[in-house]
Amino acid sequence: MEALLVAITAIVVIALATAVAPKLGIAGPLVLVLIGGAVSLLPFVEVPEIDPEWILVGVLPPLLYSAAVALPAIEFRRDFGPIAGLSFVLVIVSSVVLGLFFMAVIPGIHPAIAVALGAILSPTDAVATSIVKRLGVSRRVVTMLEGESLLNDATALVLLRTMIASAAVATSVAGDASVGVGFLPAFAWGVVVAVVVGALVGYLNLRLRALIRHSAANTAIGFVVPFVAYIPTEELGGSGLVAAVVAGIVTGQGAARWFTPEQRLADEHNWRTIELVLEGAVFLVMGLELNAIVAENIEQHNGLGTGLGIAAVAFGIVIAVRAAYVALLVWAQSRCARGRQRARFEAIGERIDTIGSGVGTAAPPRKGRRPRDAPDADDPRVRRRLDVIRHRVSRALSDLDYYQASPLGWKHGVIIVWAGMRGVVTLAAAQTLPREDTADRALLVFIAFAVAVGSLMLQGFTLPWVVRLLRLERPGDNALDRAEQSALDEDLRDAAASALAQAALRRRDGTPFSDEVLRRADAKVLQPPDDETGALMRDVLELRLAIIGAMRARLNDLGSGGGYSTPALRHALAELDADQLSLELRLDDGY
Repeated sequence: MEALLVAITAIVVIALATAVAPKLGIAGPLVLVLIGGAVSLLPFVEVPEIDPEWILVGVLPPLLYSAAVALPAIEFRRDFGPIAGLSFVLVIVSSVVLGLFFMAVIPGIHPAIAVALGAILSPTDAVATSIVKRLGVSRRVVTMLEGESLLNDATALVLLRTMIASAAVATSVAGDASVGVGFLPAFAWGVVVAVVVGALVGYLNLRLRALIRHSAANTAIGFVVPFVAYIPTEELGGSGLVAAVVAGIVTGQGAARWFTPEQRLADEHNWRTIELVLEGAVFLVMGLELNAIVAENIEQHNGLGTGLGIAAVAFGIVIAVRAAYVALLVWAQSRCARGRQRARFEAIGERIDTIGSGVGTAAPPRKGRRPRDAPDADDPRVRRRLDVIRHRVSRALSDLDYYQASPLGWKHGVIIVWAGMRGVVTLAAAQTLPREDTADRALLVFIAFAVAVGSLMLQGFTLPWVVRLLRLERPGDNALDRAEQSALDEDLRDAAASALAQAALRRRDGTPFSDEVLRRADAKVLQPPDDETGALMRDVLELRLAIIGAMRARLNDLGSGGGYSTPALRHALAELDADQLSLELRLDDGY
């Protein structure tokens, strides 16, 4: 009963803090840390020791899965290179630099444990994304921060696990030298296994849930997907967190094609609720445990000066390394030869159009070779090949338009640097350091806690001020957003008109519509029905459902082309879902 009361109180506190925080201009997780810290000071409060495995296994997989489902995949693909650099290269560099620092300032620390502590402090937290979104920063920056926070956890945890294992079995110089060599194969294996298992679980999730129409049973299956991806991957030596992320990405991208509107709506609300409760619980526990960590360090190190001093310098190193890497990243992005790329893709597109029109000429011969005949434009295989190439060229040109419309400048680089907060993963990973074999474990855990808390407080509270100081233009001018949405709506209406003209629409039972119903496709039949008009109205409603199906099919095709942004596509999908739910409700009411 006592545990139940604590859980109820915690959920109420999380909900109230999340609701009140925006009015105070503070991120909800920061409020929860303060509340937890204040409660821990009460003399009658006993904070139980929480096994970090509960966080690593029970909290992080669903949190990362939930974020991956909502990830804007088009923008993620476009900036996968920079995201991969932030998630892998930056984590490795930061861990090594921090490891060298800890070896210099903490006497007797094992080199592998020093790098392990560096890995604990390296991954960023997704809480920064919610803050940045609220501040109206460029969607491209938000996507990069989201992608980084999803993927860098795997790099850090694989490195942490490798370092802890090395410290346990190797004490010689030769053993230490082999650590870095062993990390790359372990990381490669962990990622490959995770991608395969995660993709398979995501695909099976889509197919299985598409067959189950019982809403409660469908939701129950959805809840276990991140754990189904995580557990076998860990047993195979892979990264369960990456598997949960991959399963989420596959599910999120296939939901529009495989799930019903009810399923998509239920998933969105359910996972937002789970994300709110789990993330809030971690930050609340973080605040509650601060008092015990501080007391242990005071007892063992005669005060907090040593731990706070090391944590402050470590935080400065993290920011400095991140700033140097992001500066290089922004410079590299600005050096990309976008103009030459556009001219090359446009030339390829013109060549494809020429061949497709049936007036292609022979390809110019290479030196020492006979000229080739022009491809036969009437050959179905050639047509399919040309369509694939045309699709790729169109997507490449859309990508270039995206880069040109949202370039990365030094101001965006400042936001990326300062939004790199530490949080949930740092707190959970710090507590996985072995209790028996790690010297000065309390000091190391306190350093991790201090960096995480200091990062959340300092960067979280000052990030809005930094954004205002930089005077960044708010992205997505409303007029431009409306123009994109209008163009997308027009494209979907054209798809519906084409389906009507080709008589390609069918009722839900597969039977065709009558000519009278097709003529009344755009009519608003809202008058009270009698026996005759009731049947006609039912057919009209069925036709509208079929039209929505044609528009959704066109929307799925547009999603792979990159011509429209993810927010625009999701908004259009939500409108179609709402219309379909309304029509199905009217049909169920007796039409």
